[in-house]
Amino acid sequence: MIAKDYFRNANVKAFTDEEREDPYLRTMESNIAIPFNLTEDNNIPMSFYFGPNKFKNLREYNMDLERQIPLGWSFFLMAWINRYAVLPVFNFLEGFGWNYGIIILVLTILLKIALFPIAYKSYMSSAKMRVLKPEIEELGKKFTKKEDAMKKQQATMGLYKQAGVNPMAGCVPMLLQFPILIAMFRFFPAAFELRQQSFLWADDLSSYDSILNLPFEIPFYGDHVSLFTLLMTVSTVIYTKINQDMMGASQQQMPGMKTMMYIMPVMFMGIFNNYASGLSYYYFLANVITFGQMYLIRLTIDEDKIRKQIEINKKKPAKKKSSWQKRLEVAAKQRGYKGAKK
Repeated sequence: MIAKDYFRNANVKAFTDEEREDPYLRTMESNIAIPFNLTEDNNIPMSFYFGPNKFKNLREYNMDLERQIPLGWSFFLMAWINRYAVLPVFNFLEGFGWNYGIIILVLTILLKIALFPIAYKSYMSSAKMRVLKPEIEELGKKFTKKEDAMKKQQATMGLYKQAGVNPMAGCVPMLLQFPILIAMFRFFPAAFELRQQSFLWADDLSSYDSILNLPFEIPFYGDHVSLFTLLMTVSTVIYTKINQDMMGASQQQMPGMKTMMYIMPVMFMGIFNNYASGLSYYYFLANVITFGQMYLIRLTIDEDKIRKQIEINKKKPAKKKSSWQKRLEVAAKQRGYKGAKK
């Protein structure tokens, strides 16, 4: 309902009445305040929109109606990514008349191609860390005592600097991809196009794809089994294992992170079990395509060549320490001093 600037305020609610037998029926309530003068006639022009909550349709009215679709927060780039990248590509592919499962597949491939340069840098960083792994292990054998933790950390950072390797280089590309992952998390449940669209065993890509209804409810999981969610979880666990094998040297510095990376897919399985199957299908496809990318990149990366370059870097004159590195060393020394004092 549209009344330009006449509405003073509104309180709109949508809820399920627990007393009704039909659990699919929603109850809607609204209280809307409008200006009213008892001493004269009142005339407030209003109009109604009856139609799908489809972004393209709502935008054509030039009234910001499309803002009602929850595409994410603009300050975190999610809404911009969905509005100016994902939606145009999705609508373009929709014009071919393909099944929406195929459209999601092509969309995923295009996104992975666009992100390939970032992924390549991440894998290159992993390769460098693998080359340095034997030397990192030697430092671990050299500094075995707890009081030598600060010395071990300084020696490790010194080795990274001498070899010209940034241990955070593999994390930065992942952080750059994070807004896109979250944007897709908001896009698929909000996409009107997916409603009642079937693909393979999923009857509706905008809802969960239950292949088994349980006679009981599992806390934090639900009373059904969604196959796409299971496939996504299994592929994520496999990806985590492969990625940790590739990042072995740095993972030894953060043993707690290794356990957390396996817990997260199980947590997501409980969350995604009741989400849109199109979303789980997308994440599953992204994992499968990533496996292919990792295999191809590993075929093209020559670790012997990387090892030779690292040896050349070690022979170069040491660079001056940055102010950030100096602050890190001062903080590490202070922690070591306090630990020795205790």
